[in-house]
Amino acid sequence: MYAKCREHGLRVRKEDVHLVLKELDPRGVALRQARRFTRRNYFSKGPNFIWHMDSYDKLKPYGICINGSIDGLSRKIIWGYYIEAVQCLKGCPRVVRGDLGTENGHVRGSQRFLGPVAPNDTLKSYLEGASTSTANQRIEYWWRFLRSQCLEFWLSLFADIRDNGYKTSFSFDELDDAAQVWNTHSIRPSKNINIPSGRPNVMYTLPELYGTRDFLCPTEEEHVYLCKNECVFQLTKPCDQVVYELCNILMSQSHLTPPTDPYQAVNLYMHLRETIM
Repeated sequence: MYAKCREHGLRVRKEDVHLVLKELDPRGVALRQARRFTRRNYFSKGPNFIWHMDSYDKLKPYGICINGSIDGLSRKIIWGYYIEAVQCLKGCPRVVRGDLGTENGHVRGSQRFLGPVAPNDTLKSYLEGASTSTANQRIEYWWRFLRSQCLEFWLSLFADIRDNGYKTSFSFDELDDAAQVWNTHSIRPSKNINIPSGRPNVMYTLPELYGTRDFLCPTEEEHVYLCKNECVFQLTKPCDQVVYELCNILMSQSHLTPPTDPYQAVNLYMHLRETIM
């Protein structure tokens, strides 16, 4: 509750919040103090009922932003770009759950535009909450897995380059490889009986095996294109077009070949930077 107050701009002391809660909800305070507070079990009706989305901030100091989404039931990694996933699947989920943040604005608007909501349905098509919320643990666990699979190496490499006063770049191919590993690995049974176990790809594509169905909401192609025209996508080249062409000329003149590993890429970058500068 103290964190919620701070999020809404209220400057309060933790002691004051505790006293107010003790007055308004004495039973809840007593339960928490006795460590008998019952935690709610996670539940998703089926594949594409809810996608959990988030941004990975650990690479932002190096100018690299990564977004991702995971299906609530199957835990399959769905996308890096929301609108591309919707276009590929020809549909959107019933609900998207994201954190509060300006970087989610386009997804929020697109999902509310594309996601159908019945007049008497109280569940919104887009849900948002604080970045520390336990409601987004699905995607948070994926980030921990991704860091252990490949990002730890890049974080260390980028830190060394930054300490030498240089900027960094990044190949996203390894993210796709890590997602493939995740989507085909076996998830062990959970104490939560509402959550199935198995391989994400199987749970996502064959929901009938788990007594449920696909909740993908069909979208109209022209509506998807309207949303896509509002988006800005990652450029195919890692820098300005003029700089890119200049680097190719310098590589050709020096008889340099494209790098085959990160260390060769760093050496090539240093060489080109010193030549251009």
